[in-house]
Amino acid sequence: MPIPHTDVMPAIEFDTLPASPDPDQPPVDDLLLPVDELPESASAPDAVCRRVRDELMLDGNARLNLATFVTTWMEPQAQQLMAETAEKNLADRAEYPQITAMEERCVRMLARLWHAPRPELVRGCSTTGSSEAAMLGGLALKRRWQERRRAQGKDATRPNLVMGANVQVCWKKFANYFEVEPRYVPMEPGRYHLTPDTLTAYCDDNTIGVVTVLGSTFDGSYEPVADICMALDGYQAATGTDIPVHVDGASGAMVAPFLDPGLMWDFQLERVASINTSGHKYGHVFPGLGWALWRDADALPDDLVFEVDYLGGRSPSFTLNFSRPGAHVVAQYYSFLRYGFEGLRNLAARNRTTARALATRIRTISPYELVTDGSELPAFAFRLAPGTPGFTVFDVSHAMRARGWHLPAYTFPTPCQDISVLRLVVRTGFTASLAGMFIADLTEVTRQLAEPCSGLDTGPVARRT
Repeated sequence: MPIPHTDVMPAIEFDTLPASPDPDQPPVDDLLLPVDELPESASAPDAVCRRVRDELMLDGNARLNLATFVTTWMEPQAQQLMAETAEKNLADRAEYPQITAMEERCVRMLARLWHAPRPELVRGCSTTGSSEAAMLGGLALKRRWQERRRAQGKDATRPNLVMGANVQVCWKKFANYFEVEPRYVPMEPGRYHLTPDTLTAYCDDNTIGVVTVLGSTFDGSYEPVADICMALDGYQAATGTDIPVHVDGASGAMVAPFLDPGLMWDFQLERVASINTSGHKYGHVFPGLGWALWRDADALPDDLVFEVDYLGGRSPSFTLNFSRPGAHVVAQYYSFLRYGFEGLRNLAARNRTTARALATRIRTISPYELVTDGSELPAFAFRLAPGTPGFTVFDVSHAMRARGWHLPAYTFPTPCQDISVLRLVVRTGFTASLAGMFIADLTEVTRQLAEPCSGLDTGPVARRT
């Protein structure tokens, strides 16, 4: 068979299009406003890139975002690896077996880090973030409960899940999307997360599990997982009802193993069936990457696992999402190899040291009071002293935004809705010089807001340099 002539193919760079030769078409530079409909023709790539980049300049500086827990800084080598693997589909395990192997190695590393009795039996996977990982954990709890109830000949149509009112919104989504009654244990003044003394009153035979949070997004505090498990042990002894625990370790599961080795919260506790974490938080990977791990095969029912073969080969799938880039798994593997246990401990320690130093300094700025001090997650909440006249934490947040800082202000859930706080998260990349600039700006903003109010001393003014 003769080889066809190749000179009939357009001599353009692979998968790119030339700009339209129509002289009547206005240049991209003339289109100053964002468009919300598809252009009629192609444009030069450099011009479009410049235009998109110009618009993105209006977004905030990620390094100054003190609201988010997600990673905003990675080493250039990690970023390069992500760029090199962004096109590789993690779901295509037969085509990209090494990325699959890296994912499995990360699961084993986390299983050992979280003291699984038999790491080789742990089932786990990467996810698009902790929200997906949490929903997978919730689904496994629900399915295990349904199977147990049906085997007992009992009704399996009214599942409920017990958790503190401080849980992240993903758990509210889970309850809504998957038809599980959420039972929120309310906060109380001075108690802003789930504790064992308030827990069992919300449990019954229809409780599929209890969610504990290792690192509350409200104030950075750890919930006492071991004490909660002990309370459920007592509940089982009294009622015969065995209620498993899921640990939402979105942030804390990548902090506590390195800084709080004596803390009992993970698979050392037999009642802990599953754990999720965010690789894109203190796992030092750009968003979005999560991890979900189950103690063993019994904790993850087989009917939630699907065998996929249409991409070539056979591989198990038990995520809500399917196709996604393998880049984040590669970056996580790089992070684990790059830092090791000691390096990850040093990064976490540096963040916590900075958080506690900031909390100590803010305590000296009147009229602020600490709610937490950064001694658990490297994050803490603070508020205005009750009765502070003239301005609110929302005014402080707004004024700090004008200086480039995103310092979130929010109100606690009922019945603590009279408590409004500011929360500050310290992440890798938040340097001592940035911390100094933040304190200078907070001091100055507070002084300016307090000026109309007589007698309010904001302490010595730190000057931003």
